[in-house]
Amino acid sequence: MARRYQRDLGVSCPDHRMTGAFVRLLAALVMVLSVWAVEAGAEIRVNADGYAINGFDPVAYFTVGRPVKGRQTLTATYKGAKYAFATAENRARFLKNPAKYEPQYGGYCAFGIAYGSKSDIDPEVWEIVDGKLYLLINPGTMSIWKKKKRSYIRTADKAWKSITKPNK
Repeated sequence: MARRYQRDLGVSCPDHRMTGAFVRLLAALVMVLSVWAVEAGAEIRVNADGYAINGFDPVAYFTVGRPVKGRQTLTATYKGAKYAFATAENRARFLKNPAKYEPQYGGYCAFGIAYGSKSDIDPEVWEIVDGKLYLLINPGTMSIWKKKKRSYIRTADKAWKSITKPNK
């Protein structure tokens, strides 16, 4: 059957078994690299451009009380993710104490983490609880979150430890 497809496609391969072995090897390599990429970026959620919080300024949530898009010319890297800032002052504050401003659970949806899932976020759906920034996926989730947020935080704290535990 493989030879028929090779003939139909104008491909010549003297040993179709070698082609099959190569395809299996390539598939295994892609799978290993995919797992490695997920594990390497397991702690911080970034968008396609490598920005945490989709390029929103993490300090602005605390200083101006609302999400503010950061500038690509004002960035800092922390734990392998790029953070963008609206002002040089915010960048300096972050660099002085990044743990104070970084979103909880690597910037994944806090509600999702409580259920053991790394979910996307909407940077405009957020809450600061006890001085910590929590991001959520959408306003509907926020309405559920607000009813029992402290319970969800306790559950998510435990879940996050197992989600980020390195494989041995």
